[in-house]
Amino acid sequence: MKKLTFSIILLLLLLSFGGCNKNKVNVENDQITVSPSPQPAVTLPDEDSSGTDSEENTDLRKVQDYYPIQADAEYVYEGKGNEYASGHVYTDFVDAANDKVQTRTNNGGSETVKVIQIKDGKVSVLFTENECYYRDNLMDKTSPGGEVLLMEPLVKGTQWTLSDGRKRYISGVDVVMNTPIGKFQTLEVTTEGDNDTTIDYYAPQVGLVKSVFGSGDLEVSSTLSKISTNTPLTQTIDVFYPDEDEKIYTEPLTLSFRTNDVTRQILVAALLQEAIKESYLPLISENTEINSLYLGDDKIVYVDFSSDLIKDMNLGSGYETLVLQCITNTLGNYYGTGKVYITVGGKPYESGHILMKKGETFKVDLDLVTE
Repeated sequence: MKKLTFSIILLLLLLSFGGCNKNKVNVENDQITVSPSPQPAVTLPDEDSSGTDSEENTDLRKVQDYYPIQADAEYVYEGKGNEYASGHVYTDFVDAANDKVQTRTNNGGSETVKVIQIKDGKVSVLFTENECYYRDNLMDKTSPGGEVLLMEPLVKGTQWTLSDGRKRYISGVDVVMNTPIGKFQTLEVTTEGDNDTTIDYYAPQVGLVKSVFGSGDLEVSSTLSKISTNTPLTQTIDVFYPDEDEKIYTEPLTLSFRTNDVTRQILVAALLQEAIKESYLPLISENTEINSLYLGDDKIVYVDFSSDLIKDMNLGSGYETLVLQCITNTLGNYYGTGKVYITVGGKPYESGHILMKKGETFKVDLDLVTE
């Protein structure tokens, strides 16, 4: 039963393999270039193909043809057999210099981030983080084992073994696959476990168009149903504001991210937005910048502000404490952690009222928050 559950989860995560976005990224000679691209064209089969395998010009098939990277697009998959088989896939970041892409899959129950590299005739998953609701550039991270999704030569019979012992192989080429957005000639890739099988179908210049998981009488499928171009990732966060009544209030704020947008810059713009109520105190001044922002491996949010954070605050100790608490709550809540290490110009926070020691963190505290 554990193996079956694990396999179903793997199928749900496969949605992240399809790439998204409005710019087409081509990989040639181990280099990625980004250029504007319209919606991917549907590849129709020849009338006489009937889903049969063709070995003609197989030496010209490249993995990058079947795993295109596109920016600012949304791939939508409709699912059958499981409530989490449906999903949306976005591209967070593209690292052209290192042939990498970071994808984000939302299946309605959770979000999964993957770092994938397209290089040396392989499409490889280098890093995976489940339940990842924040957006950071994780391109430098790796996970033990990794996973190869596609491998050249892209001909029937090419086979490799995954780190968990499962066998994966190309089981067909030019296999006709019908989807809600059209008919494709696809590369069929089969993964065999001890008690289950997953079959993925990749279309040239489109990516993953269908994935089917089977175990006994159970069948779960995810099929590409829509590609929306020029579509950013949107996230709704809670921003905490101190009020003149010395209480803290929460207001939802929707953030919009394009591929390769820097998260800290989007958050600065969000914190600078005029609050919904005039009695709310601003969290930062217009001159304040965030020099760095990330979630550490120790699950602490590290944020470094410019000196304008303190210089422009001009508040008494009570309100200054409230402002810092609101910054802590906002960032900690977004990253899903309870500790935030605030520095100014690379040094621990220090003002006329508050002096923090090196390594001392602010704690998320919701006791003063008024619903």
